[in-house]
Amino acid sequence: MPLGGGGLGLAICKGLVEAHGGRIRAESAGPGQGTRVTFTVPLAGEAGDETGMAKSRREAARRTAERPRILVVDDDPHMLRFLRDALLGEGYAPMVAADHHQLGEVLEAEKPVLVVLDLVLPGTDGIELMETVPGLADLPVIFISGYGRDETIVRALEAGAEDYIVKPFSPTELTARVGAALRRRAEPVPFVLGELSIDYAHRRVSLAGRALELTATEYDLLRVLSLARGRVATYDALLHQVWNGRSYASPKLVRAYVKRLRGKLGEDAGKPTYILTERRVGYRMPHRDEIQRPA
Repeated sequence: MPLGGGGLGLAICKGLVEAHGGRIRAESAGPGQGTRVTFTVPLAGEAGDETGMAKSRREAARRTAERPRILVVDDDPHMLRFLRDALLGEGYAPMVAADHHQLGEVLEAEKPVLVVLDLVLPGTDGIELMETVPGLADLPVIFISGYGRDETIVRALEAGAEDYIVKPFSPTELTARVGAALRRRAEPVPFVLGELSIDYAHRRVSLAGRALELTATEYDLLRVLSLARGRVATYDALLHQVWNGRSYASPKLVRAYVKRLRGKLGEDAGKPTYILTERRVGYRMPHRDEIQRPA
């Protein structure tokens, strides 16, 4: 599903038509000649009147809708086909994109559960996209790249990538890494930092063995900060992930909730232990080794 040329509208139409068991194609006689879009969908009817082909298409569409949706972004068409075929072979529903310019809109429209992202793209790189594209940092992102240097891998992981695969790699390695990333997101291990513990599965927070009573928003804010441990969660990212970008939300509201959280954690705002301020940017939770350092 390339993002260029037909634009986002055609990409969404393609997904809708194929989800109903149909096919869609676009044809043009050349620049300035317009575009003809043709699609076919199975005729709806009573269950007893469905043809075998219609039933087969309906069942195929149902199975496709149930598969985990993986978005693949790479400007190399050969790599796109390789990644698509590998993911299809393991039961995923891959969507491929050669152009990153409409990535935010595609994430919003298609709602993938994971993104496979080429580190180096024309005019940008994957790390910059994670910092600028709304919604991308909320998803597990696996970088693929021909650069295998330690400093490059560390930079990508510190930017929030879930994993990093060095080219060339086998279809087996790719799908194993994708599966592992999805399992980690589905069943995150409990978070422990000093005396603070978060049980994600049961939405429980304790400090030095004592359960903390948090509101739903306070818990969501602490959860987002903890999952990004060691990285800065910007005001924009927190507003998007905790408050879903609601119009009334603002950095001032984030600061108010952080103040309340610090109070419940027994934090000194001047010398916080668990929620550190990145001035004019946002907040972060420290790595384990940071919190173990003597004051």
